[in-house]
Amino acid sequence: MNSPERFEVDKTAVQSDWTWPGLGLWNLYFLIKLAMFWGGYLNLQILPNLVFAAVLLVPLRNRYLALLRTLIAIPPAVALFYQDTWLPPFSRLLDQPGVLNFSGDYLLDLAGRFIDPNLCGALLLLVVAYFFVRQWLRLTTLTLAGFAWLGGAGLMAMHAPVQQSTTQAPSTGGAPIVSAEPDNATLDTYLQNFYNTEAGRQVVFQPSQSAAQPFDLLLINICSMAWDDLDAVGLRNNSLLQQMDIVFENFNSATSYSGPAAIRLLRASCGQQPHSKLYDVAPEQCLLMDDLRKLGFNSEVMLNHTGQFEGFIDEVRAQGSLPAPEVSVSSLQRALVGFDGSSIWRDRDVLNKWWQHREGQSDSRVALFYNTTTLHDGNRSLTLDGGTKSAEYKPRAQALIDDLSTFLKDLEKSGRRVAVVIVPEHGAALHGDRMQISGMREIPSSSITHVPVGIKLVGMGKNTRSEPILVTAPSSYLALSEIISRLYAAPPQGDGLGPDWQALLADLPQTPVVSENAGTVVLDYAGKPYVRIKENGAWLPYPQNLK
Repeated sequence: MNSPERFEVDKTAVQSDWTWPGLGLWNLYFLIKLAMFWGGYLNLQILPNLVFAAVLLVPLRNRYLALLRTLIAIPPAVALFYQDTWLPPFSRLLDQPGVLNFSGDYLLDLAGRFIDPNLCGALLLLVVAYFFVRQWLRLTTLTLAGFAWLGGAGLMAMHAPVQQSTTQAPSTGGAPIVSAEPDNATLDTYLQNFYNTEAGRQVVFQPSQSAAQPFDLLLINICSMAWDDLDAVGLRNNSLLQQMDIVFENFNSATSYSGPAAIRLLRASCGQQPHSKLYDVAPEQCLLMDDLRKLGFNSEVMLNHTGQFEGFIDEVRAQGSLPAPEVSVSSLQRALVGFDGSSIWRDRDVLNKWWQHREGQSDSRVALFYNTTTLHDGNRSLTLDGGTKSAEYKPRAQALIDDLSTFLKDLEKSGRRVAVVIVPEHGAALHGDRMQISGMREIPSSSITHVPVGIKLVGMGKNTRSEPILVTAPSSYLALSEIISRLYAAPPQGDGLGPDWQALLADLPQTPVVSENAGTVVLDYAGKPYVRIKENGAWLPYPQNLK
């Protein structure tokens, strides 16, 4: 009987059959990020992603070690993905406890905005394609080729010859000169020069001989109204702006949050401060209300909301030298419910109540700071059954425009001299962009900070013009303070004569576009916007074509 044949297995041959597994399923993670980067949804950082991929590529023949590495890699993968997004550092989100006070309806609404159907559909197709082609293609090669291409493009950009720009920033007020390539060092220097220039600018309020012609000043501070929002709902050419005497076409609110915007308005007598200095003690000469108080104006405050969210009223009173509101609005019928569940009253009712209070006063001059949140994101309208429903922006904007227009007509009927300055805090970010969702204002982009500012002089002479005078130069709060100062110092007018518009508007201070929140800065350099998202981070071109 023949003995069975024995087959000797060559251990060397078995070992040589082992192949490098590559990135495996991690290819899908990196391919998704590359696709989102090319679509403008991510700010992909090449070096951290290459280092992470290199760690995953280290061959581990023990499958338990490979599994352990995968489990350990998941948290860093999530953190790296978050870091590659346009979202702010997670620490800044934790520093905003007011989010905990959002109503459940508003939180649900915000969650829905993070879902982009087009992006979700594209990513679904990418996942299906990945599992289809992985059987025939070595996708690790494709992933690494994508990173190599991006890294090579970055190196070429770094070593590209510097092109000098001939564009200059506005020269009024000693604005920085724009002449160098917009790299990190250049933009950091530009920003510091801007701060240095602004620190030396101030409006001086001089005593005047026009004491026989006193006037009231109404600063109407509107939350969530930018040119971009008005365009989005077809209200750019509205009745309120059309009846203004002066309209600023290129006014920068310099921030996209309410508290800082109100503080900047109340400190309008000095140049633009860095965000980090807004909560320091302000120099006395910078406080607009203090300047007016020295000239005989009695300061007052009115809100069409409670002012309690994140301590808004306490913050602006402390940083802007404001008194407490004298007139209570709690007896009025509420018109809306805020995003935090608080009451919001109709602007017409609140302003009419204040005006009744004003007509009963003997003060010759009053300066009112009025803040309205009628247009704030997340507000809800009341229903007949006592509940609430989502309130669309356009009807609320139209109601606010109608209320303010009606109030201006009532002022005209009163015969009093009143200077009305309408200054939005920031926009509503109605459509958002690929850097932040609709309603999110963490990054103060120009679509949020480019706001319509108007001035109406009531009872101060006839305006023979049928349309507003347009101020087209880049402007900010310092220009408003200058106009108020000139109005006070203007010589007495003859009966029926309006102000000298040329003298009122000549050589107004211009302010280059620089906007910021805590840790985030957006500036205009050589006609293009750049953003720095993280403290001491890199400057990036703001993706204007990705709305």
